[in-house]
Amino acid sequence: MNKRHHLKRRDFLKATLFSAAAFTIVPRHVLGGPGFTAPSDVLTRAVIGTGGMGMGHVTELNQSCKLLALCDVDQKHLDHALDTVRKTGNQDVKGYRDFREVIARKDIDIVHIPTPPHWHALISIAAAKAGKDIWCEKPMTRTIGEGEAVVKAIKENQRIFRLNTWFRFQATFYGMGTRVHPIKKAVAGGLLGWPLKVTLNAATGFNWKFEWVGRTDLTPQPVPAELDYDMWLGPAPMKPYHPHRVHQTFRGYWDYDGGGLGDMGQHYLDPVQYILGKDNESPVEIESEAPKQDLDAVSTFKRIRIKYADGCEIIIDGENRDQKAAFITGPLGSIRKGMESDIPNFEDKLDALKEPEPQVTDFVEAVRTRKKFALNEENGHRSATLVNLAKTAWQTGRVLHFDPKTQRFINDDDANKYIHQPMRGPWTL
Repeated sequence: MNKRHHLKRRDFLKATLFSAAAFTIVPRHVLGGPGFTAPSDVLTRAVIGTGGMGMGHVTELNQSCKLLALCDVDQKHLDHALDTVRKTGNQDVKGYRDFREVIARKDIDIVHIPTPPHWHALISIAAAKAGKDIWCEKPMTRTIGEGEAVVKAIKENQRIFRLNTWFRFQATFYGMGTRVHPIKKAVAGGLLGWPLKVTLNAATGFNWKFEWVGRTDLTPQPVPAELDYDMWLGPAPMKPYHPHRVHQTFRGYWDYDGGGLGDMGQHYLDPVQYILGKDNESPVEIESEAPKQDLDAVSTFKRIRIKYADGCEIIIDGENRDQKAAFITGPLGSIRKGMESDIPNFEDKLDALKEPEPQVTDFVEAVRTRKKFALNEENGHRSATLVNLAKTAWQTGRVLHFDPKTQRFINDDDANKYIHQPMRGPWTL
């Protein structure tokens, strides 16, 4: 950390991030007792990270809550966001360069975290300890160990957490041409039999964004005056600045994300986890076919196979090798795009089945009632783990065996190094 950050923020760090006393802040909606919110109260929110993805959180998501704070390490991003919000008539919003100043505010109830993934865990944990509820972008965390730490912090501080992917409970599931709900209903009702195989490729409606790759020819560039690059890196290793590392192209580097798989993986895999009824377990075997990966820049993969103990499989077919694949197949039949099925009298059988269990799909309702949101820290950690398991198999280039209970690789010290990756000081879980 440079001297400017050290001298200016040393006392603040002691008083906030590294001190238990810093996390006794109580937001307004719990002052009347556990989970209390007066019906007339307007919940308040802040958005940390106002780049491309962040502006969606600023202008589109959770608009029933009053926006009080915006934060970004890039002054141009921050100025644009502030100007956009103030043009709507909201003159109360304030701008910050350091997220710790935002979560120290007692008048903010909800923190949105659309930062790059290498910041998701640290900000989520700090926000939870400060008494904030959390709306976090996908992937939930960059490593399995970070996910465990977030789950622990949310539980200990009795927070409400939502992950920003939604296909398990609303909207058409990308190129499938149908919602997840009827697929879940068919699987839970046993129409396809068991075990099941799910294929995610272009033929079944899922594009893995292979353009999200890194470069190995980066030459150091001067850091723009508006960017606090040291703070942008945060817990990530210090590497010379190049514009391709930050903002819209950061996903191409392992330090911050995991290419198209990191970007789209939880969108695609979380609904599959829900459909298969795997919210409380993880796979036992993961195998990747991919070119040897650079230690810094993400490349592409060919195929990743994820297998559960009961024989269910998820195939991430990056090459679109099986162009005739159904989305989901079992011993009794299959379901393709648009809910097409080879099961006789499929629609009549589907109509007769029991509906899936209801879910809390309104985040503000979850905050007010203190009921878990449909996609929360627990099932979100499991689907983020699918992404991180696939990334680890991809990076190591071999078959990996995983213990779902301990959430560790079996007899594989090298693979287990990916679970808890070092953080650059002073940042630590």
